[in-house]
Amino acid sequence: MGVTKYKPTSPGRRVSSVNDFAELTDKSKRPEKSLCERITRHGGRNHHGRITAHHRGGGARKIYRRIDFKRTKDGMSGTVVAIEYDPNRSCHIALLEYTDGEKRYILAPVGLTAGDVVESGPGVEPKVGNALPLKNIPTGMDVHNIELNIGQGGKMARSAGSSARLLSRNDSWAILVLPSGETREVRVECRATIGQIGNTEHQNLRWGKAGRMRHRGRRPNVRGTAMNPVAHPLGGGEGRSGGGRHPCSSTGLLSKGGRTRDRRKVSNRRILRRRKSRRYGQIPIPKK
Repeated sequence: MGVTKYKPTSPGRRVSSVNDFAELTDKSKRPEKSLCERITRHGGRNHHGRITAHHRGGGARKIYRRIDFKRTKDGMSGTVVAIEYDPNRSCHIALLEYTDGEKRYILAPVGLTAGDVVESGPGVEPKVGNALPLKNIPTGMDVHNIELNIGQGGKMARSAGSSARLLSRNDSWAILVLPSGETREVRVECRATIGQIGNTEHQNLRWGKAGRMRHRGRRPNVRGTAMNPVAHPLGGGEGRSGGGRHPCSSTGLLSKGGRTRDRRKVSNRRILRRRKSRRYGQIPIPKK
């Protein structure tokens, strides 16, 4: 995968860059129709019609591809038919066709190409694209699409370029270092896929102009200090004011260093080392 920059024919094109999609096998290939479905867009609104996720709405229409995050088709090999583009995520996806004729989509790791054969199950070889329980994966390997609970399906390390490192393992728990730097315990029966997620250069893309963000369904973000006092805690004041308090959201939630994770979350007890904060360094583990 690479990043392509065009001639600066316009101000937006001057600073923007695009993906060359070199990993895709056929850029004109249509997605597998049996694995696609239409999704209803809500524009960041909940079931009451109130906006709960701000700056969402509009954008290009997208068809959702159902991804096999569980990888439970054991004892049967699948051949990679194609590496395809998915507008719903930052990484590419791979279309598998199993020996019984069933087709499924999986996240495409680095090094997986059309024609490769992948498997899943406790006794398979730990090679790129294979999914197996953590107790059968050698320590030190990079994994992705990691289950947080047994049989739940992959929840961690699913974005472009992501991977977690398997540090150590005992009879019940495996210790993983996640992409954020967090060290966490996961049950050894949980499944993970070998390798690093592809499309690693996605983070280097520059969108260049506001129009590309609107195509992605991202609406403009108005500064709180530019609003009225009734609309935002930082609003109001004569002229250009600094807000008069620490930066926060429209509901008063601190935006720099404020903790947003629920202290009562059950999985907190399995965090051995919290991720690093850019502003305050290591985040302390809350007391039980």
